[in-house]
Amino acid sequence: MGFKTGKNKGIKVPDTFVIIFFVVVIASLLTYMVPKGHFETEQITYTVDGAEKTRTVIKNGTFQYVQDENGMPLKEGVKLFASDADGKPGFLNYMFEGFVTGDKYGSAIGVIAFILVIGGAFGIVLSTGAIEGGIMKMISRFNGKEFILIPVLFILFSLGGAVFGMGEESIPFVMIVVPMVIAMGYDAVVGITITYVATQIGFATSWMNPFSVAIAQGVSGIPVMSGANFRIFMWLVFNVITIVFIMFYASKIKKNPQASVSYESDAFFREDFEKTKNQNMDFGLGHKLIILDLVLTMVWVIWGVTKQGYYIPEIATQFFTMGLVAGIIAVVFRLNDTDVNGIAKSFVNGAKDLLAPAMVVGMSQGIIFVLGGTDPTNGTVLNTILNSAANSIANLSPSISAWIMYIFQSVFNFFVVSGSGQAALTMPLMAPLADLAGVTRQVAVLAFQLGDGLTNLIVPTSGLLMAVLGAARLDWGKWVKFQIKMQAVLFLVASIFVFAAVAINFA
Repeated sequence: MGFKTGKNKGIKVPDTFVIIFFVVVIASLLTYMVPKGHFETEQITYTVDGAEKTRTVIKNGTFQYVQDENGMPLKEGVKLFASDADGKPGFLNYMFEGFVTGDKYGSAIGVIAFILVIGGAFGIVLSTGAIEGGIMKMISRFNGKEFILIPVLFILFSLGGAVFGMGEESIPFVMIVVPMVIAMGYDAVVGITITYVATQIGFATSWMNPFSVAIAQGVSGIPVMSGANFRIFMWLVFNVITIVFIMFYASKIKKNPQASVSYESDAFFREDFEKTKNQNMDFGLGHKLIILDLVLTMVWVIWGVTKQGYYIPEIATQFFTMGLVAGIIAVVFRLNDTDVNGIAKSFVNGAKDLLAPAMVVGMSQGIIFVLGGTDPTNGTVLNTILNSAANSIANLSPSISAWIMYIFQSVFNFFVVSGSGQAALTMPLMAPLADLAGVTRQVAVLAFQLGDGLTNLIVPTSGLLMAVLGAARLDWGKWVKFQIKMQAVLFLVASIFVFAAVAINFA
C-alpha cells in the first residue's frame, strides 16, 4: 500500500496500518505523561423540525483530575498487554478491542459489518458485467460531453451531505462512479471527489444537517437550524471553489493521464474496460434488469434515510437485498455463466476487496481505546486533553479564539471522527468558552462543523474515507498527495469564513 515518490528517491509513504500503529504508540506514551481526568454529564433537550431530542453531554465546569493515593493527579500508563479481567487498556490489545468497539449503529463493529456487506453485495453486481456495459452505453451517449457530469454530480452529492448528512451512503456510489470516470479518461481522484468529497463539503457547510449542525446547536443552547442564510452562502462558495479546483485537475488528467497520482492503481479499471470493449459485450435484458435493481435500491435507500430515519443496519440490509436480487437475475439469465455457487463466490470476493479499509476502522478505534475511550465520566487522558485545549482558548482575542476553535476541532476530528460524537464532547465546553472569549455561540458551532467536516477528507482514522479509497483501489498516501493541496485551499477559505463570522457577530 505504500508508494515511492520518485523512481530513484526510494522514499516511501508508510502504509496506513503502519501510520495507525505509530499513532497508537504516541497515544500510549501520552498515558505516561498526561494525568487522567473526567467530567460530569447532563441530559439536554432541544427541538429539531418540531420533534424533541435529548442527548447526554458534558456538564461544563465539572472537570476533575483522577487522584492517586497521595491526592495528586493520576498518571497511569497503559500496560504492554492487559487481560480482560484487568479492566484497563493494553497497548497490544488495541487491534482486537478497536474492532469490537461500539455496536451495530456505529464505529467500529457496525461500520466494519456495513463495509463488508456493501462490498459483498457489489461484488455480485460487478461480477455480472452489467455495470461495465451500462457505463459503456452512457459514454457513447454523452459522446465527448462527459465533462458536464463533474459539476452536476458534485452538486447532487453535496446536497446529500448538506440535507441529510450523506456519508456512508456514498460508498456504493463510489464503486460505480470511479470506474465510470476512469473509462471517460479521468482518474479515481475525480470519481472520489465528485462523490465522497462532495458529501463532506456539503456536510461541513450545511445549514440543516441533523447529525452535526442540529446537534451542535442544540447542545450549545441556540435555535436549531438558525443562521441558515450565512451557511447557504458558505455552501455555495465552497461548492464553486471545489468544483473549479477539480475541473482544472480533471482537464489536466484528460490531457495527460500519467500525471494522475492514481495512474498505476487505475490500471485495474482500465484493463477491465479494455476487456469489455474487446469482447463487444452484449447489454441485454438481464443487464438492464440489474441496472434497474441498482437504481431502485438507490431510491429505496434515499427514501429510507430521509423519510424513515434508516441508518447503518437498514442501509446494509437494503444493499444486501440488491445483491441477492442481482444474483438471482444473473443465474436466470446466465450472465457470465453465473450459477448459485458463483453468487456466493462473488459476494466473498467483493467483501474481500474492502477488508483492508474495514480493518482500518477497527484499528483507528484502537487509538481511542488506548487513550481510555470517549466516555466523559471515566477518567481518561482524552478528557484531560479536551479540557486543557478548551481552556487555552479563553484568554485570546475573539477572532483568534474562534480560529483556534476551528483548528482544535480539525485536530480533534483525528481522534473522534463521528460528527455527532464530537459535538457532544466538545460543544458543551466550547459554547460557554465562546461567551468568555466574546464570540457568539453560533460562531463556535461554525468552527465545529468546518473543523469536523473538512478534515474527514484526509484523516486516516476515518473509516468512511478508508472504505471509499479501498473501493477505488487507491492508497491513502497517494490520495494525500492530491488532497493536501485541496486541504490548503479549503483551510484558507474556512478561516476566512470564521473571521468573517466574528466580524459580523454571526448569531
